[in-house]
Amino acid sequence: MSWQSYIKGFSSYLKLEKSLSSNSNEAYVHDIEKLFTFLNNNALNVSPEKISLEHLQDFIKWINEEGMSARSQARIISGIKAFYKYLLLENLVTDDPTELLQAPKIGRKLPDFFSSA
Repeated sequence: MSWQSYIKGFSSYLKLEKSLSSNSNEAYVHDIEKLFTFLNNNALNVSPEKISLEHLQDFIKWINEEGMSARSQARIISGIKAFYKYLLLENLVTDDPTELLQAPKIGRKLPDFFSSA
């Protein structure tokens, strides 16, 4: 199967099984397409079954170098993990390369306090 077939199935899964809004669905699909584009642009002709943790780490390094915020990176990683969860559920892959993939730490914004001094 091709990446596009997997992505189409993933999109249907998100709509039907997860009841995600169309915006969330589009964001997840876009994230997987971004991964696919990264692999193609780097001449890494790798199917979803053959992708490794190292490929994913290189992808995360690339989106970090592109200046993407930690929050956006975490969302993309969440999307990739959801994609592999879908592939496992459908028995399309036997291993999950995202198991050890870590999202960047996202600091919580402290509330602004101002004094009347």
